Amino acid sequence: RPCPTDQLVLQVPARQLLEGDTVTLRGRGYWNKSVTEVRFYHEGKELGGLRGAELSLPPLQLNHSGRYRC
Repeated sequence: RPCPTDQLVLQVPARQLLEGDTVTLRGRGYWNKSVTEVRFYHEGKELGGLRGAELSLPPLQLNHSGRYRC
């Protein structure tokens, strides 16, 4: 069953990210609700469709900056 987007939280590392770092984004549900498939977006553009609840980005480059959501 689909989960409304206002019920999801995008988790990112709490540290400063630098060029060349690797990072994993995680989509989680509020109140520990189980989430198995999440769509990830960067600046409004979908990043490859449904996948698990995690997205690993390649080593960071300047063009990876911007807004992400799930």
